[in-house]
Amino acid sequence: MSEADADAVDDAADDQVASRDDVWVEKYRPQRLEDVVGHETITERIQQYVAGDDLPNLLFAGPAGVGKTTTAVAIAKEIYGDDWREHFLELNASDQRGIDVVRGRIKDFARTSFSGDSYGFRIIFLDEADALTSDAQSALRRTMEQFSNNTRFILSCNYSSRIIDPIQSRCAVFRFPPLSDEAIREQIEIVAAEEDITVEDSGYDAIAYAADGDMRRAINALQAAAATGQTVVDEEAVYEITSTARPEEVLEMVEHAIDGDFLAARADLESLLIDRGIAGGDVIDQLHRSVWDLELEEQATVRLMDRIGEAEYRIVEGADERIQLEAMLAGLALEGEE
Repeated sequence: MSEADADAVDDAADDQVASRDDVWVEKYRPQRLEDVVGHETITERIQQYVAGDDLPNLLFAGPAGVGKTTTAVAIAKEIYGDDWREHFLELNASDQRGIDVVRGRIKDFARTSFSGDSYGFRIIFLDEADALTSDAQSALRRTMEQFSNNTRFILSCNYSSRIIDPIQSRCAVFRFPPLSDEAIREQIEIVAAEEDITVEDSGYDAIAYAADGDMRRAINALQAAAATGQTVVDEEAVYEITSTARPEEVLEMVEHAIDGDFLAARADLESLLIDRGIAGGDVIDQLHRSVWDLELEEQATVRLMDRIGEAEYRIVEGADERIQLEAMLAGLALEGEE
C-alpha cells in the first residue's frame, strides 16, 4: 500500500471515529418541516401557516421523543433561515418553572426592539410547559396577550390537561402521538446507511419495540449498539443495550402466573430485575403493551389491566418495585388456581 493510500485509510478511519463521537440524535435531527417523519398531517398544516405568514401561537402535546422540539426548531429555520438563532428563544420549563422566568427572560426577549427587522415577530419556545406552576402559567397568559403583536409562543408539553384553559384557547393545539414502528424504521434505516452500519431485520424490529414510539430512544439505541464495535446489529444486541426484556419473556412470565405457577413467574421476574437489571417501571410498561398478545378472555384481560394499573400507581408513588410486581403476579396466580 502506498503512503497516499495509507493516509486515505487513516483519514477514513478518523472520520468514522469522529462520526461515532457525534450525538446522532442531534446529527440527524430533521432541519425542515417536510423532513419530520410520522406527523405529515401536522407538518403540512404548519407549513400552510408559515407559507401564509400567519403563524399563531402553538401548543404541541405528546410523549417524549415524537418530534415536538424538532418541529418547533424547524419552524424557526424555515421562517428565519440562517438568522433563526437570533429570533428564537428556547427555555425548558422543568428547569425554570417559576413565575420569575416569565417576568424575566420571556418578557425581556419579547420586549426586544424590532426596528429594521423584516420578520415582524420572534418565537419563544417553552419546552415542558406543563411543568410551569399555576402562577407562572397565569403570568404567561398575560404576557402572550401583551406581546401578541411581535411574539409567537410555541409551547410543548406531555399532558395538555396540565395547561390552563386560557393558554390553550390562545393556541392552535397539535397532538403528537407516539411514532409508528414504520416511521421509526424509516428513520433508523437512513441513519444506519449514513453510518455504514448493518442492521438485521430482527434488529430493526427490536429497536422499534424498545423505542415504543420514541424516535430519540430509537436513535440512541442504534448508536449505543454500534458503539460496542459489532459489525452487525441484531436483536440480541439491541435488547441488551437498551435493558429491554424480549416480548416473549414478558408473556411467559405472565402466562406462568395466570396458570397458577407463581414460583415460575417469580423466577422469571427475578431474572429480569436482578440478572438483567431492568427497572420495575419498564417491566410494567412492557406488561401493559403485551396484554392483548395474551389472547385472554375479556374478563381476565380486565382483571390483568386493573392489577397492572394498581402496581404502576404504587411504584410511581414510591413503593418497592420488586414487592409490587411479585404481589401482582401472586394475585394473578391465586386467580389462576380458582
